[in-house]
Amino acid sequence: MSRPSKDRYYLNIAKEIAQRSTCLRVKFGAIVVKDDVIVATGYVGASRKTKDCLERGVCLRDQEKIPHGQRYELCRSVHAEMNCLINAARSGAKALEGDMFIYGENNQGKVIDAFPCFICKKMIINTGLNRVVCSTKDGDFKIFNIQDWVKDWQEKDILDDKYQYGQDQNLI
Repeated sequence: MSRPSKDRYYLNIAKEIAQRSTCLRVKFGAIVVKDDVIVATGYVGASRKTKDCLERGVCLRDQEKIPHGQRYELCRSVHAEMNCLINAARSGAKALEGDMFIYGENNQGKVIDAFPCFICKKMIINTGLNRVVCSTKDGDFKIFNIQDWVKDWQEKDILDDKYQYGQDQNLI
């Protein structure tokens, strides 16, 4: 009998959380873990008490033919990473120096590269997380050390970032 690694274990929990997503394009789930305890969760969904894409039956971004990774202001949903950090704040949980685990799949149920968008990356940096562990389209996961993002963005510009959300989705 083999046990999953801690990273795989928490990523599997993020996968389950993703199933609550209300986005018609993707399902994303995120959790923050600190000192081996889950302190917050979040999934892709509309702002509290507003209508989501499932209720409306249409994705505004698809309707407007907006590619993945662009024009986030024209989306009804709040990203899983954002909701996770918001939920931590709402409950008074401390995410500082924790790790975030992000799982993502497309609307056909295929695992995708669940790399945070630039907006979420900025929020993650400012939250003070240590690492982000993301599902990848090959069924594995990629670990990002947040200080590496900071160093890269100090030396280069944000658009030089090698791992950008949506790159694999726009090829479909």
